[in-house]
Amino acid sequence: MGTLYLVATPIGNLEDITLRALRILKEVALIAAEDTRRARILARRYEIETPITSYFEGNKLTKLEAVLRALETGDVALISEAGMPGLSDPGYELIRAAIERGYPIVPIPGPSAPVTALVVSGLPSDSFLYLGFLPRRRGERRRLLAEVSQERRTLIAFEAPHRLRDSLADIEAVLGDRPLAVCRELTKLHEEVWRGTIAEARAHFDEVEPRGEFTLVVGGAPEERERWDEGRVRAALDELLAQGMPRPAAARRVAEASGWSRAEVYKLGLSAR
Repeated sequence: MGTLYLVATPIGNLEDITLRALRILKEVALIAAEDTRRARILARRYEIETPITSYFEGNKLTKLEAVLRALETGDVALISEAGMPGLSDPGYELIRAAIERGYPIVPIPGPSAPVTALVVSGLPSDSFLYLGFLPRRRGERRRLLAEVSQERRTLIAFEAPHRLRDSLADIEAVLGDRPLAVCRELTKLHEEVWRGTIAEARAHFDEVEPRGEFTLVVGGAPEERERWDEGRVRAALDELLAQGMPRPAAARRVAEASGWSRAEVYKLGLSAR
């Protein structure tokens, strides 16, 4: 009886792989890969000669039995397109089937895009909720966001570049204007971490064409606090402006303390002028 190894592979930079992962990939009888092209790039880089078979969303049902048969006589390494297999990829079904048939399962930890984005975001990392890929359809996406709108934990989600603008609009509409980190092309040549608020991110990506793979890290729901009346908001805003603080920064500072949105405070300040 063979062992199914869950081997984490680089999410971008090919140097981000452990010595243990390389040893396992060389020793197993078969590598089941979500993306055989990326698997072969990795194999060429580290002189891995193990046979590679495809196991992805489109063939997971037909290939499942073949991989399980391979486990009858030897060890198999499951690798994702990038990162840890079994997380938002078809490896889940294989892992469940292997457990049901009694095969040993051994994780070989390593790179993970959600955790990498979380720790570099600057947002609270002591507790978080991973949402996977956001739904493609607007209605489904908004329903999911509504379900987690009161969640205090930091939220993490993947998004494709061609849907980023629409998703940011839905996130702001449902969750409000919260702190946000937009992580792009993590560990790759054009890695970028943009930090700000959701509204600021929308303005940024209205001017900059989204490119690459995105991981979004969104601040959790703020604690309930008393909403200031209009007079108190005006007074606090006037005081900060009198100190020379720029209007956008002053509006953000007052919004954080008052329970008003940044847009509401900014609009109030403009009307006062």
